[in-house]
Amino acid sequence: MVGAHASFVSMAVSGRAIQSELNTFELMAYRSVVGFILVCAIIAMSSDGFRQVKTTRPGLHVLRNLFHFTGQNLWFYGITVIPLAQLVALEFSSPIWVALLAPLMLGESMTRAKFIGALIGFVGVLVVARPGIAPLDLGHFAGLGASIGFAMNTIFTKKLMRTDTTLSVLFWMTASQAVMGFALAAPGGVTMFSLGMTPWIILVGVAGLSAHLCLTNALRHAPATIVAPMEFARLPVIAVIGMIVYGEPLEFAVFAGAALILAGNLYNIIGQRRARTRAA
Repeated sequence: MVGAHASFVSMAVSGRAIQSELNTFELMAYRSVVGFILVCAIIAMSSDGFRQVKTTRPGLHVLRNLFHFTGQNLWFYGITVIPLAQLVALEFSSPIWVALLAPLMLGESMTRAKFIGALIGFVGVLVVARPGIAPLDLGHFAGLGASIGFAMNTIFTKKLMRTDTTLSVLFWMTASQAVMGFALAAPGGVTMFSLGMTPWIILVGVAGLSAHLCLTNALRHAPATIVAPMEFARLPVIAVIGMIVYGEPLEFAVFAGAALILAGNLYNIIGQRRARTRAA
């Protein structure tokens, strides 16, 4: 989880730096190229080689990557227009959306714990955004849109992981999102980044992969009830980075709202665990 926190902070800082030269489509295109090269290198060194990237569900990969690409573009846009801590707090609502959408898309039941957890998390989102008290701008809607995009990505990833390997998912993610990024940037002309921007491009590409791998390994070695609270540690870290690097204020409402969102997530997780224990 320490590696995941470092990766997310690196993505936020490098993403802001890159957008002084590139738009989000170009950023995603170059980031995906870096990721694709790294994934291919890892696959080439593995025992199964490129045989493991074969898939029988290309349509599901396309759907997953459309939602992830959209969510990630909104997230990168959000880091340029609202404080980093606000964006991260809104991003924390992604598991709440998964809980609400999973019954419709994965056939999972809508339990009392899921409903109450989602309700607590929604209150947390309102505390962070403070509609009617603080002005809402496109950055807040981008943050919520990103969280929904990441939730849909999680749902489709769950479906894919029943048949495909992690490296297969990463291979098709980086390959398809590089194509999407360049295709959407092409009408306005694709900008070539400057030499001084190269380290940031490499960092955002490496961080995108390392965040995914670190979170996956954290969930492999520890239950979600341990990992989820550790995820909350990302908020004070990113808030301090925002204050030191960009002069962003530390706002109590952001931390209070994020705590409510986390509480909703934990209520849902603990409820599911109790239900499985009773069923066993």
